[in-house]
Amino acid sequence: MAQAIEIKEVEERVILVGVSEQEGDDTDDSIEELKELVHTAGAVVAGTLIQRRQTVHPGLYVGTGKVEEIKALLQETDATGIVCDDELSPAQLKNLRDALDTKVMDRTLVILDIFAARAVTQEGKIQVELAQLKYRMSRLTGFGKSMSRLGGGIGTRGPGEKKLEMDRRMIKSRIAQLNRELKDVRMHRDVNRAKREKNSLPIAAIVGYTNAGKSTLLNHLTGADVLEEDKLFATLDPTTRKLPLAGKQEILLTDTVGFIRKLPHHLIEAFRSTLEEARYADLILHVVDASNPQYRKQMQIVYDTLNQLEIRGKTMITLWNKQDKITEREPMRDFRADYEQNISAKNNTGLEELKELLGTILREGKSLVEQVIPYEDAGILAKIRGGGEILCEEYREEGIYIKAYVPTQSLYYLYRVGGQNETSGGVV
Repeated sequence: MAQAIEIKEVEERVILVGVSEQEGDDTDDSIEELKELVHTAGAVVAGTLIQRRQTVHPGLYVGTGKVEEIKALLQETDATGIVCDDELSPAQLKNLRDALDTKVMDRTLVILDIFAARAVTQEGKIQVELAQLKYRMSRLTGFGKSMSRLGGGIGTRGPGEKKLEMDRRMIKSRIAQLNRELKDVRMHRDVNRAKREKNSLPIAAIVGYTNAGKSTLLNHLTGADVLEEDKLFATLDPTTRKLPLAGKQEILLTDTVGFIRKLPHHLIEAFRSTLEEARYADLILHVVDASNPQYRKQMQIVYDTLNQLEIRGKTMITLWNKQDKITEREPMRDFRADYEQNISAKNNTGLEELKELLGTILREGKSLVEQVIPYEDAGILAKIRGGGEILCEEYREEGIYIKAYVPTQSLYYLYRVGGQNETSGGVV
């Protein structure tokens, strides 16, 4: 009888390599985060090596002495490759690969790999492939652009560097195609956004460092059923759900991709349309993992990324999440936020208070109106219900009497119909 052959996937074991350029920087924390990234990507960390030097070596990332140490560590641990904590230049990548004769990766490549594995929607897949191609494009090796055999000059005669040039043209062609597809997807997103604005529903964007609990918050508030996992970048694709509030108010919550240290610029560019959901939001819910010792640095990275995307002037609510994991209480303040709230999204702690806070904030941006609307203009009620809060509604002979908190953009329609106020003949 034939024996079944069990096929096992080869376990990838890597050495983490970092460079600390000054005393007291965050290299150690960054390496710890890189460990989590590598684990999320499915590899095992076999060892860690950090070099203290004034500047990164332009040709090898680390010094020549450290290269020998890495080579010995690779043999000692049976590692299959190394992962550097910064984005390597094409020269550094090639030189390290030649010197070590092993697989060489950088932080950007690991993040791109995670994004490729986790993207689900068409937009997410297009954005990830676009970022990967741009990353690969800058690392095509050969004689280089100045010595391209399809050009002219000394050293360019002969059969030519055809494979490299073909790869470059194919990547450029694919990038152009993906940009066209992404443009169509963005147009679709703009149409959806315009519909939401037409319905006058306020929007709150959930932002925060990766693994801070954004998806858990969205799930427990709205029942969105988004993947929750204790890993970096568990979810990439944005999800929008409607959240009912007190007084028949409603708000749309949009989850966004998490931020991280040294987020590759290729990804920021590729995911700009997704991240820009926060730009069109009325409120920003900044979810912070309050149990993480590095929460202040993580908050700064979030604010820096928002600033890079030119997202400013929004009402900011900082949510100190994971309160159930905090053993030693210390005062936490975010002076850049308009409001703060302690929550534990996993345990539903503080979520009712958060909903009350959202209702209060939305009400502050509305005007209290008492008015009789003629029956022929009853369609205005749909606009008021969409973004307002109707406290009283009565059907009378002369029309529909309402007492409601009305958003500013709906006041125009009420003035236009010229309904009669119960006390002063207009809008209160």
